[in-house]
Amino acid sequence: MRFRKPTVEPVDINLTPMIDCLLFLIVFLLLSTTFNHFSKLNIVLPQAEGVPITEKDQRVEVSVQKDGSYLVNGIALVGTGEAELTSMIRQETGDNRKLLFVISADANTSHQSVVKVMDVAGKMGFLNLNISTVVPAGAVSDTPNKTKSN
Repeated sequence: MRFRKPTVEPVDINLTPMIDCLLFLIVFLLLSTTFNHFSKLNIVLPQAEGVPITEKDQRVEVSVQKDGSYLVNGIALVGTGEAELTSMIRQETGDNRKLLFVISADANTSHQSVVKVMDVAGKMGFLNLNISTVVPAGAVSDTPNKTKSN
């Protein structure tokens, strides 16, 4: 009996279908991926459009200067502490907490100084708290560049 020698077929790996699948996956991923473009937020801050004050009511006006110092109804304070501010406001208003409380601050003053005035006014019990602004030069108004309160 004669046995046949087993024939050894050469081992051959066909890479063509695998490359086709990989290219298909790459094309699919490129088409389905979105690319995020991060950009800056362009924020346009609103201008104040309050009503101009027509009559001079009895009011308390606290001005906050650029360096953080305070003026209460035009009278400069010695210090910048909360105690000095409270005592000067109490001296100007007495016990009347229904007066109009106006805060006018320099554009370059620190936010902390303005918040300190708001905090003092709240602790003292003032209800009518306004922030004074200036009408922009291009705005339509009967009295341009006049101080307004909001």
